Amino acid sequence: MKILILRLGHRAGRDPRISTHCGLVARALGANGIVYSGERDRKLLESLKKVMKEWGGSFEVSYEKNYMSLIKNWKGKVAHLTMYGVPVQNVIDRVRKEKNLLVIIGGEKVPPEVYKIADWNVSVTSQPHSEIAALTIFLDRVFKGKELGKKFPEAMKRIVPQKSGKKVIEK
Repeated sequence: MKILILRLGHRAGRDPRISTHCGLVARALGANGIVYSGERDRKLLESLKKVMKEWGGSFEVSYEKNYMSLIKNWKGKVAHLTMYGVPVQNVIDRVRKEKNLLVIIGGEKVPPEVYKIADWNVSVTSQPHSEIAALTIFLDRVFKGKELGKKFPEAMKRIVPQKSGKKVIEK
């Protein structure tokens, strides 16, 4: 399954940490890439590309001004993560059957047309929460936890799990 994340409404001065964390979660938990819309932010893209270089794996990072064009031209299904959607547990089996999935996560207020164009409006809870949490839970449900053991080829750094302390091996 190919999964691309679309982060709507990035604001360079306000959202750099949140948007970076969306990209880090998407990469670590098995998505193939993330596309940002909103304000163009070169530092955000460079930061995520640096992570990929150091920690390995292949992951696409890009910016798209016209996100609606990306959604309309997507060759696959669209899942919009929102607290107003259908509970994830009610749709996840159908989502897993798809070959190409565009997952939309909002930042600022999401326009009504996104709700209309999505194949699924999916909630991880019907309470206020962050897009990072929603994306984490959604990807974990899609991959049934198998993404937690994912290996990242060509990594320059690798963490050695330990009971206490930190151990990082560098090439």
